[in-house]
Amino acid sequence: MANIETALKEAMALDGAVGVALVDYTSGLTLGYMGGDGIMDMTMAAAGNTDVVRAKMRTLELLGLQDGIEDILITLDTQYHLIRLLRGRRSGDALFLYLALHKNRANLGLARHQLRKIESELDV
Repeated sequence: MANIETALKEAMALDGAVGVALVDYTSGLTLGYMGGDGIMDMTMAAAGNTDVVRAKMRTLELLGLQDGIEDILITLDTQYHLIRLLRGRRSGDALFLYLALHKNRANLGLARHQLRKIESELDV
């Protein structure tokens, strides 16, 4: 089982990684982050994406869908922002991994695969 720091380092090892954060979406608090240096404030980005996760969850509820969210992809002109909700956690845990990538250097499929792997090994 990987701890938070190890998990964040693994995500930052991805080609094109800008920054990564582990976030509690009930409170909007960042449990840990790496990167973002000079490009973006990772704690601010993580808190803002908490609103994205909450809005999508409310929408699923309003639609009566019993599906869970695997991930959310936001494509910008120069970046991918990938939000991976962590499943199989203890009751009450509401966490997501947030990864920002340079679009021209990243392999999106590999990034999604790696976040799944990190999730399965993460021990919070």
